[in-house]
Amino acid sequence: MTIQAIQEEIIDEFSMFDDWMQRYEYMIELGKSLPLIDEQYKTDDNIIKGCQSKVWVHAELEDERLLFTADSDAIITKGIIALLIRVFSNQKPKDIMEADTQFIDEIGLKEHLSPTRANGLVSMIKQMKLYAVAYQTQIK
Repeated sequence: MTIQAIQEEIIDEFSMFDDWMQRYEYMIELGKSLPLIDEQYKTDDNIIKGCQSKVWVHAELEDERLLFTADSDAIITKGIIALLIRVFSNQKPKDIMEADTQFIDEIGLKEHLSPTRANGLVSMIKQMKLYAVAYQTQIK
């Protein structure tokens, strides 16, 4: 599935909810279903800088596609990173680098986050794209 198609799927899912309390609950559920990062990757090197809560993101290249795992010590943040992993994981680094994340604006996520969480969201996207840049150089 393409990054664009996944984003459209997320937009459709979020449109089913009437208010932001329901959307937050849905994000918390997404966070609970997040495949957990291996404990060995919960290091300072994998912490997202600029997040109020602790967020660890690990990436590895498999068959020319990036696979992400993550965890957070905050439930809403865990839901946010679960959304990003859904969009970016199992995609080619080049596609991740070129992707725009318009679904965030379309579902109204950024405007419903506190300024520190919104900054954290931007930091998470930036870090995932940096992983893509780094791994793109390894693909022949």
